[in-house]
Amino acid sequence: MSRIIAVIGGDARYLELIRQLQLMPETTIILVGFDNLNQSFTGLKQIQFAELELNTLDSVILPITGTDSKGNIETVFSDQKIKLTPEWFGQLQKTTKMFTGITNDYLNKVTKEVGIELIPLFNRDDVAIYNSIPTAEGAIMMAIENTDYTIHSSRVLVTGFGRVGQTVANRFAAFGAKVAVSANNIRELARITEMGLTAIPIDKLHEHTNDCDILINTVPAMVVDQKAIQHLPSNAIILDLASNPGGTDFEYANKRGIQAILTGSLPGIVAPKTAGRILADVIKQILLNEGSLS
Repeated sequence: MSRIIAVIGGDARYLELIRQLQLMPETTIILVGFDNLNQSFTGLKQIQFAELELNTLDSVILPITGTDSKGNIETVFSDQKIKLTPEWFGQLQKTTKMFTGITNDYLNKVTKEVGIELIPLFNRDDVAIYNSIPTAEGAIMMAIENTDYTIHSSRVLVTGFGRVGQTVANRFAAFGAKVAVSANNIRELARITEMGLTAIPIDKLHEHTNDCDILINTVPAMVVDQKAIQHLPSNAIILDLASNPGGTDFEYANKRGIQAILTGSLPGIVAPKTAGRILADVIKQILLNEGSLS
């Protein structure tokens, strides 16, 4: 059974994603928002947004950032202005699957109203776990670039022990850092201890930051607050890996002269090819597992 996939916008990760999708059998891929790209994709159609035949599309892949609150799409490789209106969604087939990295109220509302399936890839455990690897490597890179001491023997404090926090803690420990992890779940605290790391209840975080060289936050909530920052040594750094706006009081860190960095999406920065392959593998798995392709 043939399938038509439209890729609308996207960053450097999407170059590898598109290459991987080309390997799918009986699949036509249409690109929108890649007209300023220096390289071309052999055998793929690159068209203007207005030329999309919406009632023929089986899948639509939006950028990692999805849309803004009004349906506008960010196009890294194009000057086209692309806006997905409710009327635009209404012209899609009801069976169309729409993939995005992250979602928002606008996307949730409009896809629900027209009855099409929205799949936020970054909400999935498999994507988050795979992405935690380049995220941890990126954090190591940034720690090296922004300190004048080795990771080995450094005192590293990780807040959060979710999918990213676990990988970050493991990787820094493998480099010889003295790693402590702060979490609020009794089971997580037990696992942290079992791994040979120091477990700190999140409400006791401020009692331990005075003994920290590198504080790495993975929690998308305000956990690295004024109370925690005021005890940090002056030469410590904060790397906030959480999604924007992070979980750090950046204003107070700046007042104290503590370098605090909201890293952004590290997989897309340090390993866009790997990050694109991760997304493509999951999209292909979703489509193939549902018998969409032979």
